[in-house]
Amino acid sequence: MSKILHIETATNVCSVAISDGEQILVQKETREGRSHATILSVFIREAMAEAGLTATMLDAVAISKGPGSYTGLRIGVSTAKGICYAADLPLISVSTLESMALGFITAERHEVGGAGDTLYLPMIDARRMEVYTAAYDRELNEVMKIQARVIDGSSFKDLAEQNKLKLFGSGADKLTDIFKNDRIQIIESFKLSASYMVPLALNNYVRSDFVNLAYFEPYYLKDFITTVPKKTIF
Repeated sequence: MSKILHIETATNVCSVAISDGEQILVQKETREGRSHATILSVFIREAMAEAGLTATMLDAVAISKGPGSYTGLRIGVSTAKGICYAADLPLISVSTLESMALGFITAERHEVGGAGDTLYLPMIDARRMEVYTAAYDRELNEVMKIQARVIDGSSFKDLAEQNKLKLFGSGADKLTDIFKNDRIQIIESFKLSASYMVPLALNNYVRSDFVNLAYFEPYYLKDFITTVPKKTIF
């Protein structure tokens, strides 16, 4: 079987999972936010200890590549690269939005069965009324490409004409009062998890679809913009 360490730091959720094939052996996560720098390495050490593994016993490391938080992605990717360099392991990258969609669709299948004419729009908050999003059908085919988009009441009208839309994630939580279209549903409080990465990462591992360890960078989607405080105290 293939033992893979999964790292998810694209949002305020810091999550780590270790899988063996399709089975999740250990999972550690917190939703407190702004804790990635201090807690990620702790979670990895604890998860490895609970699974009875060392880094050299892993077959690969998988990282959630974005889009998402600039700082969170940098921390996750640099940590994943460090482990891969030290233990001579391949690195797998997984789309954060695709991972979100898979996690949501899998949970819905277990709960209600879902409808075939539904499209799923995972959303990551990109500040103000902007989100990172994409649209997937029930088989995880990408119907709308990944994009940064400012949302208003007329957004997604074309998609909603033929499909019911389910919006979820940190970007969707702020949209509860935006849409008046009954074909657009906001599902609140959906959170990311490294466990959602497992099927996607395993598929990449089986196909030997690895990224170049030296040159791989997170998928930021937008350039990082620094801000200057309005008041400066000297």
